[in-house]
Amino acid sequence: MAKNSYKAEDIKILEGLDAVRMRPGMYIGTTSVRGLHHILWEIVDNAIDEAANGFANKVTVTLHKDGSASVEDNGRGIPIDLHSKAGVSGVQVVFTQLHAGGKFDSDNYNYSGGLHGVGASVTNALSEWLKVEVYKNTIYQMEFRSYLDKETGKVKSGVPVAPLKDTKIKTKKKGTFVRFMPDATVFETIKFSSETILKRLKELAFLNKGLEIEFYDESLEYRQIFKFDGGLVDFVKYLNAGKSVLYQEPLYAQAEKDGIVVELAVQYTDAYVDSVYSYVNNIPTAEGGMHETGFRSGLTRILNEFARDKNILKEKDDNLLGDDFKEGLTAIISVKMQSVQFEGQTKTKLGNPEARPAVEHVTVTQLGELMKDKKRVKVFETILNKALSAAKARLAAKKAKEIARASKSIEAQNLVGKLANCSGKKPELNELFIVEGDSAGGSAKQARVRQTQAILPLRGKILNVEKKKLDQILQNEEIRTIISALGTGIASEFDISGLKYHKVIILSDADVDGSHIRILLLTFFFRYMRELITAGHVYIGMPPLYKVYKNNVEEYAYDDSQLAEKIQKVGKGYQVQRYKGLGEMNPGQLWSTTMDPSTRSLMQVTIDDAAEADRLITVLMGDEVAERKKYIFEHANFNKEDSFAKIKRS
Repeated sequence: MAKNSYKAEDIKILEGLDAVRMRPGMYIGTTSVRGLHHILWEIVDNAIDEAANGFANKVTVTLHKDGSASVEDNGRGIPIDLHSKAGVSGVQVVFTQLHAGGKFDSDNYNYSGGLHGVGASVTNALSEWLKVEVYKNTIYQMEFRSYLDKETGKVKSGVPVAPLKDTKIKTKKKGTFVRFMPDATVFETIKFSSETILKRLKELAFLNKGLEIEFYDESLEYRQIFKFDGGLVDFVKYLNAGKSVLYQEPLYAQAEKDGIVVELAVQYTDAYVDSVYSYVNNIPTAEGGMHETGFRSGLTRILNEFARDKNILKEKDDNLLGDDFKEGLTAIISVKMQSVQFEGQTKTKLGNPEARPAVEHVTVTQLGELMKDKKRVKVFETILNKALSAAKARLAAKKAKEIARASKSIEAQNLVGKLANCSGKKPELNELFIVEGDSAGGSAKQARVRQTQAILPLRGKILNVEKKKLDQILQNEEIRTIISALGTGIASEFDISGLKYHKVIILSDADVDGSHIRILLLTFFFRYMRELITAGHVYIGMPPLYKVYKNNVEEYAYDDSQLAEKIQKVGKGYQVQRYKGLGEMNPGQLWSTTMDPSTRSLMQVTIDDAAEADRLITVLMGDEVAERKKYIFEHANFNKEDSFAKIKRS
């Protein structure tokens, strides 16, 4: 257990703060809107760490009218005493020294999401100003500002206005309050997204049972409070809203093994795909890792043992495979541990090998205990029946795959007359345009650069894979053509090393049908080729909506907001053409507006919150009409940019 006394001497300084403003991407990844939210998450993570270690039970995040943001917790408060090495207060050390914090050993924090200790100082460095209040019997205050040094012509960032001040004002509050104004000269935008913040805060509330997280947007006068006493159980129920569950109450387990705290919740539905999401110290691990591997192996082992114990599997029968237990599985795995090792800089895959046996042990022993409960036996029998059905479907899908790839000649034949391939042999330079309709496909084939751009026209809409089994999906000709073209395989056999094109671009009309085709393709990629999205290979082409022209002058507007600007540019006597579909553009127009890398706009599809994306796909593409109507009425805004994508020049 982390200790209750928390002093400046507990803060370890690894190096001073420098170059953050010069190279912000090194510390927050990007200066786009994602980077803007990153500096907020750094402060939020510090507050959540206080709660995760048992010192706080409430966190408040506020967006203020002036554009600043604040985070308050009722934890122990940042140390206010002098640090012996730095000679200044703990507060000043935390906000001015890079790699300074109380999280580099286990004395003050057993588990920490802010692993690198750079958070508070980086937020300060990239802010116009930052103010801190610490509540410890009295209120302590400190302010930091960034300013232009007239002598050097360089910006001095995060400079203390004065030392930490004890205001002598008595208070019964405890904890820390941090308010900061992002620097407009650093970020592309300094406008926070309430929607983005709410999604993350809700996720954090699910992961920290009983923690109250309050959000308030002063401009909108909107307040939302999240508190889930059921924790991960409530999380699973939330993800499965709109799905038909096989039993009402999710299975729940929590235990500690070798210093690693493992918590998990499991519920099966009648879906054909799995929805498993893992976290370590409240950080989402989108690429899984050792903890997820341990869970899956433990689940497979204990369920096979149950099947043999109940004589559902006979002695002559083979064990069911892990893939058989994946179908319809919804699970959340949350581990808390020290010395976390992530693979890659994005912190999305847990690499600690000791996490695998710990999670596997907890999964086997805890679910094994639940199996002894007579009331639960029916639940596990239901899960096994689902797995047996999945095994039959797996064998059918295997046959379908064998037919689909019986020989290279059949695979090639599947693409004859459909795919206009490129001649380039380097996948990193190649692009595949999946185009709506033969007419637009014909224009795209004439417009393309044959060396690097391949064209695959779609004949109608593909299957909605959310409602079909894998063997049914593989019978769909359009989907089989896409699989053959990409070269990666599908589902458990997906291998991104076989990808023939590093840009897969969906090109459809800017109408309702075009939107439907996009979502059908994205649903297919998300469910059966998710790494294609997470690795950044999926894009949406952005054809113009209008052509404004006069004589030999032509300007293109990509949305209604650009139209007035283009009309003014062309001048009096202009004419406007509203494009109803890609087929209306000749090859030259399609090239210059939509396919030319030097002028086009592509929307790169990203997944910032995989669990929330999963839920939305279920709501929008599943069978529950009531849930879909409810979501559309509450959230639909057709002039708004897609929440799961970002526009970039490419």
